[in-house]
Amino acid sequence: MVGLVLTCAAGVAAAQVTQTREYLEHMDADGDGRVSLAEYQAWMSYAFDRMDRNGDGTLAVDELPGGKGRPVTRAEHLARVAATFNRQDTNRDGFLDTRELAAPPQR
Repeated sequence: MVGLVLTCAAGVAAAQVTQTREYLEHMDADGDGRVSLAEYQAWMSYAFDRMDRNGDGTLAVDELPGGKGRPVTRAEHLARVAATFNRQDTNRDGFLDTRELAAPPQR
C-alpha cells in the first residue's frame, strides 16, 4: 500500500509549515481551509489509480510495487486511508487542518 507519512518535529522551520499549508491547499478541493475525509481519500488514491493499470479496482500482484504481496481492492485501500485520516483527526471534527495534517497519525 502506498502510504502517506507526514512528520513534524519540535522547532520546525517556517518553511515546513508553508509546505504543509501548500499541501493542504492541494488536497482541499472545495477551498474551505480544511480537508474532509472524501478530499483526503481522493488525494491519497492517485497512486492506487495509477498502479491499477487495467482499471478493475484491484491492485493485482503484478501491479503492486515489487510485484509482491496480496491483491488490494479499492475498498480496502479507502478503508486504510480512512483509518489514517481518523487517527490524524485528533480533535474529532471530521476534518484535518494544517496542524493535524503535519502531525503523524496517532495510534
